[in-house]
Parts: sequence; C-alpha cells; structure tokens
Amino acid sequence: MASFSRRHFLQAAGSAAAGLGMGTGVLLHGAEAQAALDPLVARPPQGFTPLSLPGRIVKVEKGGDFASMMQPNQLWPKPEVAKALLEKAMTAFTGAPNLAESLKKFIAPQESVAIKINGIAGQTGYTMAVNFELILPVVEGLIEAGVKPENIMLYEQYYLTGCRVTVKGYKLPDGVKAQNHMNATHPMPDVMVYNGLKTRYCKQFMDASAVIDMTMIKDHSICGYTGTLKNITHGTINNPQDHHGTGCNPQIAMLYNHPIVRSRVRLHITDAFKITYDKGPLDRDPKTRIPHGAVYVATDPVAMDLYGWNLIDKERRARGLKTLAESRREPRYIHVAGELGLGVRELSEVKLRSYTV
Repeated sequence: MASFSRRHFLQAAGSAAAGLGMGTGVLLHGAEAQAALDPLVARPPQGFTPLSLPGRIVKVEKGGDFASMMQPNQLWPKPEVAKALLEKAMTAFTGAPNLAESLKKFIAPQESVAIKINGIAGQTGYTMAVNFELILPVVEGLIEAGVKPENIMLYEQYYLTGCRVTVKGYKLPDGVKAQNHMNATHPMPDVMVYNGLKTRYCKQFMDASAVIDMTMIKDHSICGYTGTLKNITHGTINNPQDHHGTGCNPQIAMLYNHPIVRSRVRLHITDAFKITYDKGPLDRDPKTRIPHGAVYVATDPVAMDLYGWNLIDKERRARGLKTLAESRREPRYIHVAGELGLGVRELSEVKLRSYTV
C-alpha cells in the first residue's frame, strides 16, 4: 500500500481547497472558487449552535443475554429495546430529558435534515445493516422536536432496502422521504477534492442543512475499517470507485474535510447490535458477524472510528487473526482525519461513557 508523506498530504489538501470546477472544464481558484463554493456550504439558523463534544462517546447496552433483546430471527433488535438504547445514549450524551429534546441540541426545528443510513451488507437477507428499529425512533424524535416530516430525507447509495426502508411492512411517518441516489443524483458543480478528481456530493445531502450519520462497525477489505467517516464520504459522492486507491487514504479524510461536509454533519449514531470483524464490508460470512448489543452516539467521527477500529482489532486477536495493520489494511485515513482537525487524534484521548439499561 502506498504511503503519503505529511508534505505531500498537505499539498494535496491545499490543492483541493483551492479549486472548484463549474462543469464546463473551467477550474476556478482563489476568490472566484470561494465565491462559487460559498452557496454550497450549509449554515445553521441564526442564533443556533449545534452541540459538539470532541472526543466524547456514549455507549449503551442492554442488560441480560443478547438473544433476549433481539427478535426471533436474532438479526433485528426488538423495537422497544432499540428505542430505549437510543434514548439513553442521546440523553446521556446531551444531558437533555428525552430523545426529542436531545435532538434539539443538534437540529433546529426549521432545518432540512438528511439521514445517511448504511444498508450495503443487508441487501440480501437484511442481515447486516442499520436496523429499521433504530432508524424509526430517530425520525419520530425529529418530528417531535419540531422538524417537519417533509423536511426529513433518508438516503443511501443503492441500499435502502438493506435497512428495510421502502420495504413493505416498514412504514416511515407520512411525509418523510427516502431515496437511493444511485451515484447519479448529483446536480452540483464539480469540486476537486483529491488528486484532481472531479467529485460531487449527492442532492439528498446537499439539500439538507443538517445531516445525521447512522452507521455500523465493520471490517473493510480495502480500507480496513468502515464506520462514521466512510459512510458519509463514499456513500454520498458520485464516484466512490475513484477514491478506493491506496486504501482510501487520504481520500476519506479529504472528502470528509471538505466544507460541504463539515458544515452539514452534526451527529453520529452507530448501530452496533452486530459487528463484522472480518471479510467486510459485505455480509459474506455469517461467522464474522457477531453480537455486540450496543448503540453509540458521538459528534466526533474520528473518535468513534478510532474506537471502532480498536474494537475490531480486539475481536480479530481473540480469534487468532492478524490485526488490521498486520493484515496491511491499517485504516490510516482515520489518523489523517485527526491531523485535519476532524476529531481527536489518539485513542488515548477518547472519553467513553458506558451505560446499561
């Protein structure tokens, strides 16, 4: 795997910040690029400052055995369990009295909200995806917090059905929209984020002033680990395949660091009822999909991904497997994201609070 020196990385980051293409082959620079970029950057309503707690993670799990918290197929959590874990995680993280009031710390009622869910490994059999039982209370909580249903958009690349969204029998509140962007719904100017590649973020993301990231903890065959950062970057752009080289490093970090992304993503909710410690990100081998029984909440994607990476390595070592670094799949993009200021840079700086309900 190729490596990047800090000098080369900073040069690449500087180039990404300098240019914006207007879909005509013309690349703008300096003040012109900034003026073109400015309308694409989201801003919270005047007087509202979203809560941000760098380095903080809350983990909530259910007391008792794993089987008791799951539905009979042992794949999906019971709805009341998922909602209870989510509410405890959110209230413990924010100090607010309930889920709706917690969401108000991140989202103002007049905003348009996109929720990026991850269903790629659940596309056949609904086995390893963000669970509908966790998605629904987030949506209902936003509505209770004052967000209009028509201002809520759930989106994925191709894989909404993996999360049982748009599947018969799993109904979202009236007015809430859900769409796959299909790597084709990206009507914005090109931005040059990495290595001169023209890239665009999808309409569902761009139409929102605030984004909630709902993801999982998984091994990834290319970049080692996939969690909060990659769910937003490669799940939102029009050409993820062009950003897979060199273990997606530094591409994931740079794609997330763009002002278009940094100005929108407010909250990360990690569905860790199950995790995948090997052969990911698809659910290829049921033996590598193991119970974990927890929900995590954070505003710091680097802290959450550092923690998730460490958890995957622990599960690998416990089974006699090489760590991700030893397997030549170290997710170095996470450290690069920390260098860019997207979150805490070291696992020792992560502050985890754990609860049982």
